[in-house]
Amino acid sequence: MDIKGKTILITGGGSGIGLESAKQFLAQGAKVIITGRNQDKLEAAKKLFPSLIIIKSDVENPEDAIALFDKVVSLGGIDILYNNAGVGSPALNLGIANEQILKNAFYEMNINYFGVIRLNNLFIEMLKSRKEAAIINTTSILSMVPALEEPTYSATKAALSFYTRILRKNLEILKSTVKVFELLPPVVATEMTAQRKDKKITPEQLVKALITGIKKDQYTIRTGDTKLLYIVSRFFPELAFNLVNPKKIYASLQQ
Repeated sequence: MDIKGKTILITGGGSGIGLESAKQFLAQGAKVIITGRNQDKLEAAKKLFPSLIIIKSDVENPEDAIALFDKVVSLGGIDILYNNAGVGSPALNLGIANEQILKNAFYEMNINYFGVIRLNNLFIEMLKSRKEAAIINTTSILSMVPALEEPTYSATKAALSFYTRILRKNLEILKSTVKVFELLPPVVATEMTAQRKDKKITPEQLVKALITGIKKDQYTIRTGDTKLLYIVSRFFPELAFNLVNPKKIYASLQQ
């Protein structure tokens, strides 16, 4: 897929992976619109990259989604929708009664899963009308193997991964030109993972892999440790689970 000249909308574009994506897509000759909940972060991004178009919008909020769609229509529409926005909650042991578990699950599912479907539903006809268009959904290494420390987050990403594959197949059946890409990052060095001591890749490395995959029409883009874990999980699922969940995590959940 050719990126140059395309207009891309990136959710969660004010920092981290989203901001790095905006930077690299601009460098590829794309027109970039970013959204996010934090106006200060959006304005800071605009100062870094003046050609950015910024729109404050929360993917969790249905009214914001509709207002975003209307604004994008007034700007001439988009060719690529990049569902990058995502959230995670602190670790909780599912085996112990805790009302916070349900609250976390609703919060993560509303943004990581339902928020993606909401925007896809709004923009799908616009994208189908384009000569060449795409949807990019960011899932996770945890969509393959769940993490004890991130149980409901893992579940949201697994749900999104299945949805992404079926969306791609549905569009193929309809003979649509809309391409559906799934990006599966390992742990990425962002604000969200700042407290974690795991091996991490940089947002720059991740986005480079994403852009390479898009250009090659590689619909499933696994980066870093995600490549190896994919193979291990297929043939040695228990080993894969133990790699994601070392014994030291067990003790932390018992505290």
